[in-house]
Amino acid sequence: MSRSAFELSGFRILVECRYLEDPSNSLLRSDRAFQEYLTALIRSGQEASVNPAVRRRDSILASIPSAATSDINSSPILPDSAHLNPASTRSVFESPSSSSESLIRPPISSELPSETSPPSQNAFKSGSQRIAQLVLGGRNSDPKFSPDMTKLSEALASGRGVPGNPIVVTVSEAKASWVPRLVRFVVLTSIGAFFMLVIFSVLLENTAVIKAGSRTSEFQPQEGKTYKFSDVHGVDEAKDELQEVIEFLKNPTAFETLGGKLPKGILLTGPPGTGKTMLARACAGEAGVPFFFASGSEFDEMFVGVGAKRIRELFSAARKKQPAIIFIDELDAIGGKRSNRDQHYLKQTLNQLLVEMDGFLQNEGIIVIAATNFPDSLDPALVRPGRFDRHVAVPLPDVRGRVQILIHHMKGVKTSPDVDTMVIARGTAGFSGADLQNLVNQAAVQASRNGAPAVNLQHFEWARDRILMGAERRTTFISDKVKKMTAYHEGGHALVALYTDGSMPLHKVTCMPRGHALGITSQLPEDDRYSVSFKEYLAIIDVCMGGRVAEELIYGTDQVTSGASSDIKQATHIARSMVKNWGFSTKIGPVYYNDREEDVSPQKKDEIEAEVRKLLVAGESRVVALLKSKEAELHRLAAALVEHETLDAEEVRKVIKGEPIRNIAEVIQEDLSRMSDAQKQS
Repeated sequence: MSRSAFELSGFRILVECRYLEDPSNSLLRSDRAFQEYLTALIRSGQEASVNPAVRRRDSILASIPSAATSDINSSPILPDSAHLNPASTRSVFESPSSSSESLIRPPISSELPSETSPPSQNAFKSGSQRIAQLVLGGRNSDPKFSPDMTKLSEALASGRGVPGNPIVVTVSEAKASWVPRLVRFVVLTSIGAFFMLVIFSVLLENTAVIKAGSRTSEFQPQEGKTYKFSDVHGVDEAKDELQEVIEFLKNPTAFETLGGKLPKGILLTGPPGTGKTMLARACAGEAGVPFFFASGSEFDEMFVGVGAKRIRELFSAARKKQPAIIFIDELDAIGGKRSNRDQHYLKQTLNQLLVEMDGFLQNEGIIVIAATNFPDSLDPALVRPGRFDRHVAVPLPDVRGRVQILIHHMKGVKTSPDVDTMVIARGTAGFSGADLQNLVNQAAVQASRNGAPAVNLQHFEWARDRILMGAERRTTFISDKVKKMTAYHEGGHALVALYTDGSMPLHKVTCMPRGHALGITSQLPEDDRYSVSFKEYLAIIDVCMGGRVAEELIYGTDQVTSGASSDIKQATHIARSMVKNWGFSTKIGPVYYNDREEDVSPQKKDEIEAEVRKLLVAGESRVVALLKSKEAELHRLAAALVEHETLDAEEVRKVIKGEPIRNIAEVIQEDLSRMSDAQKQS
């Protein structure tokens, strides 16, 4: 019989044994048939059904009377050789003359243990179990099964794997198998933690459980010192415009009798340090109303909708305390011009501010005051009538305002009787209130370091020079050659400033390095300058060219240094503005050209550049003629700068006339004696 026929024979037995539940079936009583049945199960891939079949057969045979099963254990079991012998298989299962009796009563195989054999480990096993063990044992000898599967089969054949007799399995992992598990764990944990943190952050932000900064300080009236208009100086016009706001907050009904309405918002504009925040605080102090402070940068954060939510909370808190003043500093941080390119969430804060300002009633008693340094950058909807419709300019203080500010800040400073605030105010043109406060503070600190009993005028001069020109770099090593060249360079600036009509008065000249410069020539106006004439602009260009021309006259064209780069830059900027913006060129005419120059033709650009160069070359020619005529004075001034390092305007005038000034040794000796006297008094 071929192998296919043998497998077909096993399949027939498998099919017939499906009916083993019938006790009358003769195949049920044959151990030989049951052996073939188990073999067929294994070969058909149903190895897991071996143990259930064994238990099922044992239970069925146990229900049959002992008389009927007396011959069961005497039935032989085919050896493995029979499984491989087609003739024997045919003779047993396919012979027409064979009967059930012949299947039961062949001679007993020597492979089965005898019933009379001594007790062994198989003594307590049923015949079905011994058959299963024999079949599985023969199968386990097949080389295609691994040793682990052989052990598993033996354990199953021995009756293990049941609730009372479990099989112990040890899993052995390959080396480095923990690496992918660790990577997967880290990645999944990181992703989960990220999403959890985002969710918790949004929940905490919206529920106000936690928040950066003090929430009470943002949505509660500001506590502390109460400011009055008497504490604000140098901005008298701005105080007059804000006076009606105070009257409205004190008595709102007085404005309603005649039907007048006060502006909802007031926008304070001006350079930094002019006192815009102080003015807003003084308004609240004069009116005696709560003052709510907020900065434009505090509203927007990384979460969408947070800025709009804080705007609503700020106005809601102000309504509970009305009448009140809301002050928003740096309004341009949230009120910039909108465009179609902006993201939607960037507009939410501004939109909410527009709604809040247009939403509350005229008689609610809430005034919104905002401050910005860039009013042109604000959105038009924010500055239209009905919102911030009143603009109050807070400019730099004039000379009278600077005197008031200096007197105010010098109240707590011990000054000497020779200090004249008018002199200091005239020398600090362009200083803001914050600059003047810094000036007084630095002068007091310097006087304390020098051991002076009081702050004198020299300390204020030192503080002003430090603010204007930077700190002196006395530790910087400068060779004699470089120092002398710097003295000629700064001497050229000083002489042009002295002899050029229309230039600002000379204040001080030094060849001592200050800030990032090797030397500085300082000029201060006699009074505040509100407009500059064509003549004065030409004088500025001439003074800028004085240093480079002085180097060229003394050292030659091939020895001119790059120290005049900042001077040339300033002169070029002035000349270009004169041609493009101020109409000071007869060829170009009174036409304004934008700095971006998109709409300027190439021919017109060439004409503009030619006019700019013409102004610069003409200024250089005037300076060359001037310094050639004053060459002797230039030598005297440079020598004095090398010796004294710093000269004021009066000393410069004496030096160029040949008049003697105090020797540097005398000056140092005077300073030392003054310091020793101060130490003795202290």
